Amino acid sequence: MSALVSDQHIFLPGEQPTHPGLFKVVQQGTPEQFSSKLVADNDYKKGDVVVALKGLTPGVKRYSSVQVSRDEHVELNSDLVFMNHSCDPSMHMDVDRMAIVALKDIKAGDEMTFFYPSTEWDMQQPFACWCGASKCIEMVRGAKHIPAKTLESFVLSNHIKQLVQEREQ
Repeated sequence: MSALVSDQHIFLPGEQPTHPGLFKVVQQGTPEQFSSKLVADNDYKKGDVVVALKGLTPGVKRYSSVQVSRDEHVELNSDLVFMNHSCDPSMHMDVDRMAIVALKDIKAGDEMTFFYPSTEWDMQQPFACWCGASKCIEMVRGAKHIPAKTLESFVLSNHIKQLVQEREQ
């Protein structure tokens, strides 16, 4: 079994990037370390739609799913599953418009990240955040576990805004 190596990514036979020319997965460490990342292949301006969310399949809440409404989760079925969390994200997983949107100008080679609680109410697999951002939430468990005042500084999906509003009443 031979493998093709391209820009730090190892493609096994039959495996291909899902969005060539837009972004790529950079694999680091072992799969158990969850340390791979998604990096931009192009420069993107704030507000650019980087890619439409297509090919999603309904699924149960799990570490790899994305919450798209109050009670629905989907699997991304693409390299987008490697987009890491950050409390200073470069992207918004806009599940209302079904698109990945740049939150700031980024350059080719920059890591693409999103704020997981922007779509997730109560995560299946919480984890400690090491992003180092000044507004770091430290423990990523979902928006349910974050004060409304803290969430005001983030771009949130409509279902998360609604759930926060209901919680605060």
